[in-house]
Amino acid sequence: MNYRKLGKTGFSISEISLGTWQVGGRWGEPFSHSTADNILNAAADAGINFIDTADVYGDGESEKAVGRLVRSRSERIFVATKCGRRLQPHTADAYQPAVLRQFVEDSLRNMQLDALDLIQLHCPPTDVYYRSEIFELFDRLREEGKILHLGVSVEKVEEGLKAIEFPNVTTVQLIFNMFRQRPPELLFKEAARRDVGLIVRVPLASGLLTGKFSPQTHFAADDHRNFNRNGEAFDKGETFSGVDYNTGLEAVEELKKVLPNNAPLAAEALRWILMFDEVSCVIPGASSPEQILSNLQAAELPPLTAEQMQAVRDVYERKIKPLVHYTW
Repeated sequence: MNYRKLGKTGFSISEISLGTWQVGGRWGEPFSHSTADNILNAAADAGINFIDTADVYGDGESEKAVGRLVRSRSERIFVATKCGRRLQPHTADAYQPAVLRQFVEDSLRNMQLDALDLIQLHCPPTDVYYRSEIFELFDRLREEGKILHLGVSVEKVEEGLKAIEFPNVTTVQLIFNMFRQRPPELLFKEAARRDVGLIVRVPLASGLLTGKFSPQTHFAADDHRNFNRNGEAFDKGETFSGVDYNTGLEAVEELKKVLPNNAPLAAEALRWILMFDEVSCVIPGASSPEQILSNLQAAELPPLTAEQMQAVRDVYERKIKPLVHYTW
């Protein structure tokens, strides 16, 4: 396992880490405590030392599972969770310091930890990034020993750029993959200048970049890849990175032609992300211990050549950029 610095947190974290949106069950399936424990322990056994969760994943069950892992292991495992999405309705006005404080305390209780290594605002509405009292709250929480660091999870490049103007923001979590190539144009440079860590989520575009889907692939009714393609439930960009499904399939076929055939496309897609030095880690999900090992293949692959990087960019420019580039 290779490790990278998570910005000004100073944490040395596994460049391939773990996101837990689907830990304990695939999208649309009930949470399984035993599956969650098996996945998390497999990750730790493999050298993964950074786990990203949220209070809304499994209605708090994901946080509880992560807490069990941390308390049961001897090695240092960094925990990042998120708050804000429990707000109903999820509006800027609903973001209030007292409510967010309660969310942090609830997460501490779920995980049975004394402090959170990293608490992230969970894709709040854009207006929240202009309210200093929200960010000041986390200075108080740090002084009280309840958190070590603050980060943000964003939908848009502009939100990340605004967030890192606050000096206590240490990390930005964002969507970045072969189908979402806008962030390096400015956000990566500004994050590096301010020593802000970058956590990459949705690295495989909700599975499109595994190369295993087809026009006949069926998604369950309660799978977001079925019900959120047009943003019916949350930001459209979280599902297939906002790319039209059939267009994504066409682009995947082109990517298969320009990338080496001796590794799965998913591993090549993760390796492509790691080509960017500004990235601290990538957090693919896993619904089984076997998927952990599959994700880790990316760390063993040789770097992509300049020609391969340009070929990936060319596919993006022709097939994807007009659909998503200026939206997120």
